[in-house]
Amino acid sequence: MIEPAFRASVASSADRVTMDAGLRSHMQRVFNYMASGLALTGLTAYIVANTALAGVIFGSPLKWVVMLAPLGFIFYLNFRLQSMSAARAQAVFWAFCGVMGLSMASIFMVFAGEDIARAFFITAATFAAMSLWGYTTKKDLAGFGSFLLMGVMGIMIAMIVNLFLASSGMQWVISVIGVFIFTGLTAYDVQNIKQMYAESWGAEANNKMAVIGALGLYLNFINAFQFMLSLMGGNRE
Repeated sequence: MIEPAFRASVASSADRVTMDAGLRSHMQRVFNYMASGLALTGLTAYIVANTALAGVIFGSPLKWVVMLAPLGFIFYLNFRLQSMSAARAQAVFWAFCGVMGLSMASIFMVFAGEDIARAFFITAATFAAMSLWGYTTKKDLAGFGSFLLMGVMGIMIAMIVNLFLASSGMQWVISVIGVFIFTGLTAYDVQNIKQMYAESWGAEANNKMAVIGALGLYLNFINAFQFMLSLMGGNRE
């Protein structure tokens, strides 16, 4: 006769296997959304920068609409994302990535292609390493994440101040700190996504959380890339 304790152990092992498979599927969905968003942003930016659209947008007041639109999307998502359905959240995410591409088209007009490629691949490699650490570490990164989130506020203030000072030295320091902050936040966010999945129930909730997680990782990558490009890239002449 099979002992109850043994049956409970077998059931617990089966639950863990199911949970592990579900978590892997969830994390794959998150990174697929994030990678697809980056691809949409990059493709949009490249097409705009290399067609007549660049002159239409950046040669007119329309450039301010394009530059400020991503900020509007972020505010909208922060206030409305929790109340959206998963399908609507996905649609808004894709729209945001496309608008972000319009805004980022300017980098192809300012930086050389090889500088953009180098900054992208270094950012991608660092992002992958920090994602892996965040997923596998047993250390609780909550305190680390809180410290980095305070750093985001500090760096935003420093960037506003430097708009008036126009100091190249200060911009260099801001870029170094920015790369550190957003690569660090990648590890924190990956661990947080993993933990949120463990506490969630239902396909609809998980699908929406996958979009929320992808958005956070997307923003980390975009910010780290821009700071990295500022450090490594020379202006196009």
